Amino acid sequence: MREWLDDLRTATAFLTRLPMPHRDGARPENFARAQRLFPVVGALIGAAIGLFCMLLRAAGVPDLAAAALALGGGALLTGALHEDGLADVADGFGGGRDVAAKLEIMRDSRLGTYGALALLVGFAAKLAALAAIPNGVVVQSLIAAHALGRGVLPWLSISLSNARSDGLAANAGRPDGAIAAIGVGIALVIAFLMLPFASALLAAIAAGAAALIMALLAKRQIGGLTGDVLGGAEQVAETAILLLLAARLG
Repeated sequence: MREWLDDLRTATAFLTRLPMPHRDGARPENFARAQRLFPVVGALIGAAIGLFCMLLRAAGVPDLAAAALALGGGALLTGALHEDGLADVADGFGGGRDVAAKLEIMRDSRLGTYGALALLVGFAAKLAALAAIPNGVVVQSLIAAHALGRGVLPWLSISLSNARSDGLAANAGRPDGAIAAIGVGIALVIAFLMLPFASALLAAIAAGAAALIMALLAKRQIGGLTGDVLGGAEQVAETAILLLLAARLG
């Protein structure tokens, strides 16, 4: 039980801006193992965003504005961690002429044209999807989307070699197959508890397809995995799921 609590604290500290002191310091030794609880923290993030969105709707804020404010609140809660990864991937893959150039661009903290466009398209897609989801399933949809979006990350971590010898993906440690399987299993359980069976199944397929596409793209573009690729994969999966749920449930 202590290991699970340590893992939950570590996963929360990494995926959110919430202060979570850890006895092992800034890079806990259990970070790789803690990835099994990424979907749980994702579900809590989704619940917070969903409840905020519903509170705004109940106060009379138009659905589109409520969705925008809720998504903005979610970015504050997470520190826009995954959005930053998506932007870096878009800049690197779109602007680099070779692997070395792509990796260097991805390391650069400045936002380029490709990154700005990726953020714009991603936010607009999530905004439209969230605004179209009915009140009765807003919270459940966001919980499922955020859980599944983080559930693919341990699987990606074990599926690709690291593209560079330093950076987040290399320094964080690689989970083993059992940890990845637990993470995927938890994400699936959350999705099937939150959504009708068919919608949950399709959402899981969408998350898996997004992760596979990102894995193939990363392998082709830079030869492997970086922390930015993980962030980009989460964003693509989350957006795909919300669009799917908006189409089915809206």
